[in-house]
Amino acid sequence: MFYRWLPLGEVVRGEWRVGFNSGGRSWSELERALSGTVEAPPGDGGDGPAWSRHREGYPGPPPDLVGRYGLDDVCAGLPRVPYAELHAHSNFSFLDGASHPEQLVEEAARAGLDAIALTDHDGMYGVVRFAAAARELGVRTVYGAELSLGLTAPQNGVADPEGRHLLVLARDVAGYRRLCRVISEAHLRGAEKGKPVYDMDEIVAELRGHGVVLTGCRKGAVRRALVTRGAAAAWAEVRRLVGWFGRAHVMVELIDHGYPLDSTHNDLLAEIAGDLGVGVVASNNVHYAQPGDGELAVAVAAVRARRSVEELDGWLPPVPAAFVRTGPEMARRFRRHPGAVRRAAMLGHECAFDLKLVAPELPPFPVPAGHTEITWLRELVARGAAGRYGSAVADPKAYAQLDHELRIIEDLNFPGYFLVVWDIVEFCRRNDILAQGRGSAANSAVCYALGITNADPVKWGLLFERFLAPERDGPPDIDVDIESDRREEAIQYVYRKHGRRHAAQVANVITYRARSAVRDMAKALGYSLGQQDAWAKQIDRWGPVATVAADEEYPIPADVLALAHEIGDAPRHLGIHSGGMVICDRPVSEVVPVEHARMADRTVLQWDKDDCAQIGLV
Repeated sequence: MFYRWLPLGEVVRGEWRVGFNSGGRSWSELERALSGTVEAPPGDGGDGPAWSRHREGYPGPPPDLVGRYGLDDVCAGLPRVPYAELHAHSNFSFLDGASHPEQLVEEAARAGLDAIALTDHDGMYGVVRFAAAARELGVRTVYGAELSLGLTAPQNGVADPEGRHLLVLARDVAGYRRLCRVISEAHLRGAEKGKPVYDMDEIVAELRGHGVVLTGCRKGAVRRALVTRGAAAAWAEVRRLVGWFGRAHVMVELIDHGYPLDSTHNDLLAEIAGDLGVGVVASNNVHYAQPGDGELAVAVAAVRARRSVEELDGWLPPVPAAFVRTGPEMARRFRRHPGAVRRAAMLGHECAFDLKLVAPELPPFPVPAGHTEITWLRELVARGAAGRYGSAVADPKAYAQLDHELRIIEDLNFPGYFLVVWDIVEFCRRNDILAQGRGSAANSAVCYALGITNADPVKWGLLFERFLAPERDGPPDIDVDIESDRREEAIQYVYRKHGRRHAAQVANVITYRARSAVRDMAKALGYSLGQQDAWAKQIDRWGPVATVAADEEYPIPADVLALAHEIGDAPRHLGIHSGGMVICDRPVSEVVPVEHARMADRTVLQWDKDDCAQIGLV
């Protein structure tokens, strides 16, 4: 019998490998082979909020997008009508949108739109995924948000949430940063999560000249005034917006979802815009990608209101109309206002930019007088090496390796990153908090000398380039495990050290898994609590919604299963990553909005760890 020996403690692709007669398999792979399980389970797959998985970047367009149209000739055969959708909600509006950001982009590509905006409620939660898909498909992107003004309570649990909306589009990167800052300040000013408190003077001061304000949907001040108080009140609201933001930065938005008064209201709004010299744009107030998604959107609205669809009936649209439409469709729908469709396309071109431009750097690390970051790092490494390896004469191999690593760290301009991690570990050591670096950082003699890791890579012959090399993209990944009972002390230290405006925890986007999807969709369709629980328990917690035993005595109804399958993996709400933090050289709230977490003294980004890595946050 032949054996394949591996060094004890070797880590391959993040998993510990067994040391003999395993063919280099991980313990999890070996267990699956012995138990007869062919495929690896997709993570926990249950509803535990602690479960997290690595989400890859945008996988590319679906086959029907390329096969039906191609990306160079979308909507072939249809007359070309320029149009950009400037008002679109994804499922990151949290139960007020039914489609993933990527699906909105894919539908914009199918429709041949000039651009599409993402305008989720009070945040930029889905913009990284939106940008990645748009970059792949060659779709121009506009970034904005629908701000919820005048809230006195969180918006879930009622059929028609309170407050009025202000729809803002960023004109450029500077406008995006300012909008993020406005949203962050509102969330942090609010006393509880989910209830931002905006200051109108602050909004005007930050966004005048850097954003475009659309008059918005029925919850916008203009349409609300038109419906409740008449045309004169709507005229006054438009004039107020012009006074705040300037005539060139306000657009009257026309929406036609087929309601009896839509044409009448649009005619009045266009007349008001002409009277005040304000531009007019058409939008479809999008809440899902395709007409077929309308049923899911209705179910999601019921979940948000904590009612069944039947109980919510009076507040629901009569037909699914809030989907991504083509330029020709919009031109036919707004033939009474043809300039509104073309003006939307022009504004989409004006406001489009690539989100990659906002990626920040780490803040400069404070070092003693007379030192730079690299000289201070060399000094700390020299002190640590003396304790770990003795003198250079005693262990020349170790010192040669340290010099080699420090040259690479300097060439790649990463000394500040190592100093930040060292500082956190040193804080833990001073306060008797157990802290241990792990993963590929164990391949670094510099990390060993700094006390970040405790395995000697020189002794074990580990390859540093597996951890950091000139060919690798981005900073290295140093994970530090800190004892759970005292982790909060380290987190608060980072807040104090770098400031609440420059540091925040990474979000954990809690998504629908199989059981929670079945339970919520059954609730939306009016089934009893007992039925919801019974059907949820039929789902294998390790598998997708489809893995339901066929011989169940009381099978899950087909309509529940269909909706649960559609909503699978959709974001449900935002949680906190157990230990991930982001630190920036500028206020992090200018890169992505920050909001309160449920836990006291915690602030959390609106992006998860994979979004942060993709955009370049460290």
